[in-house]
Amino acid sequence: MRNISDVIEEYLKNILDRNQTESIEIKRSEVADQFQCVPSQINYVIKTRFTVEKGYIVESKRGGGGYIRISRIQHLSQSDMIDEITDIVQPRISQTAAVDVLERLVDNELVTMREAKLIESMIGREVLAFPLPLRDEVRSRMMTAMLFTLKYKT
Repeated sequence: MRNISDVIEEYLKNILDRNQTESIEIKRSEVADQFQCVPSQINYVIKTRFTVEKGYIVESKRGGGGYIRISRIQHLSQSDMIDEITDIVQPRISQTAAVDVLERLVDNELVTMREAKLIESMIGREVLAFPLPLRDEVRSRMMTAMLFTLKYKT
């Protein structure tokens, strides 16, 4: 069974897809009412599921007429996207952020789900059994090498 965060994430992504727009504006309280949850649940979903690593920019305006704008990051080319992701992963990256990057690469069809799972298995804290921050630096180097290969190798 899926949890409420998964349902809210899917709902917001469907709005983006259905409207064929690159951004949506929502009122946190309205979405919370729709899903019969507290507004902080909406904050949690947006903060964890709509990150730069996953290819989104989130802006908010507080107050009575406030809103949350979720925008997909647009790139002119796959090369531009890889450059941006490379900047994100350097000089170190957490396991969670690295998995988010892999999800973004799958969503943009730069890697298959199987390839992403293979990479994820290699960059986990169980395999990279180094102390922090060395572990995040090694993971960054591995991700950078993978991104370089995606960008320049055929």
